[in-house]
Amino acid sequence: MSQALSDDNFIDHFDRIPDSLLLLVFNKIGDVKALGRCCVVSRRFHSLVPQVENVVVRVDCVISDDDSSSSSSPSSAEKSRNPFSNIFRFVFLGTIVKPFQFLTQFLGGPKRVSSSSGSPGSSSSLFLAEDGDSDQGAVTHHSPTQVLKNFNEVRVLRIELPSGELGIEDGVLLKWRADFGSTLDNCVILGASSVIHTAKIPNENVTDGFCANSNGGEDNGSIPESFYTNGGLKLRVVWTISSLIAASARHYLLQPIISEHKTLDNLVLTDADGQGVLCMNRDQLEELRVKPLSASSASKRTQVPALNMRLWYAPHLELPGGMVLKGATLVAIRPSEQSVVRKEVSDVSWVSTAFEEPYGTAAKMLVKRRTYCLEMNSF
Repeated sequence: MSQALSDDNFIDHFDRIPDSLLLLVFNKIGDVKALGRCCVVSRRFHSLVPQVENVVVRVDCVISDDDSSSSSSPSSAEKSRNPFSNIFRFVFLGTIVKPFQFLTQFLGGPKRVSSSSGSPGSSSSLFLAEDGDSDQGAVTHHSPTQVLKNFNEVRVLRIELPSGELGIEDGVLLKWRADFGSTLDNCVILGASSVIHTAKIPNENVTDGFCANSNGGEDNGSIPESFYTNGGLKLRVVWTISSLIAASARHYLLQPIISEHKTLDNLVLTDADGQGVLCMNRDQLEELRVKPLSASSASKRTQVPALNMRLWYAPHLELPGGMVLKGATLVAIRPSEQSVVRKEVSDVSWVSTAFEEPYGTAAKMLVKRRTYCLEMNSF
């Protein structure tokens, strides 16, 4: 009996867990760095991680090509928030260090560069960086293509930047969501010149999306004349163009991942601030694979076609819960050709469901107001 118990102590009961259950756990983990650490636990884990279907890649800092000489400095992230620079590249800073050097083999194809060296004018690219163990100050860079190349069954991929690309003043609200196939399918932008949080406002103070304006009078849904004369319209144009540039730049940089992972059903590129979200579903991903991308190679972004835009504006928008948006603006964008084919003039469901709460409520309230139509040429 004692011998039997002694033998039983050497049984690894963890081995009795089926692979399907372990894969379920790995899919819940998702994070590519955590999965990389799982790879070094055992040969079994190393063989199972490539089968994970749900992968999350979190970026540690964003650095523009102009700041490549200080690519290991987090402060350079602030400099890259200007969307009109050479757009951006993603850098994953070294959180995966000894004793996890085996991760390098899993990621494959490391490229060593000095953290103090750079190549001004080089094209934007995506990198995961890991502290070097030989040269002082050296950093090993891995592109997301390298990071993901040993994941054979990725179906849902989420990439998260540390912050949005658009530098905006404190108190200003600017959010966008864009859907892409081989080019822009649609984009929704929500902005406000200021956001005020007050005591909770009773729901009865908000009537069918129409609110009292800042002068205390009733708001009939029209854009006031001052909107055109005090720079309000110009500011909204800047918001719109900046958001479109940021979205098209993100789309351009995703091409290698999309082309190499045929199993992808859903891809989201967002940021920790929740400023912008780029989404691609299965049909849109397949469209990009089979249809040539219309790209602007000089600016490293996908070319945006001629657009039809619909704008809604409220000088003062009160939301349930105590949030007040001053100069609330909603812009819905679709390619001109697509708008003609679909003829969905009255259908704004895709606009009002673009954002999470409380901004989804703001969008629903704004689309009930008077609609203004605009056009924009391709760029």
